[in-house]
Amino acid sequence: MLVAPFYAAAMAVFYVLLSIRTLRVRRRLRIAIGDGGSDEMLRAMRTHANFAEYVPFALLLIVLAELQGAGPGWIHALGAALLAGRASHAWGVSRSPEDYRFRVTGMSLTFLTLLGAAALAIAVPFVR
Repeated sequence: MLVAPFYAAAMAVFYVLLSIRTLRVRRRLRIAIGDGGSDEMLRAMRTHANFAEYVPFALLLIVLAELQGAGPGWIHALGAALLAGRASHAWGVSRSPEDYRFRVTGMSLTFLTLLGAAALAIAVPFVR
């Protein structure tokens, strides 16, 4: 049984939650388009957009690593790191004033996931 679909589904739920949060901020602040000059709106938008920028590519690499034969332990480690990284990043960027520790931790985990999944996708066929 493949492991990556579990993390893809978890990320989809997380993405919908970020979308709902952004929509609620828009409605409360009555901002139809853009950020309206609001720091809160900009933070909600960037949290949502940053997730959309990084997660699809990371998930693709995780799936490719799994399809190349990376074991379930590796896939769980990558998926958990991506999930934790995105949660940490979203928390950090959403705070005002921003807590950079969470943002940096989130981006570090995301980058490690991208690099780890890429390395596994390339290396696993050669070490089997």
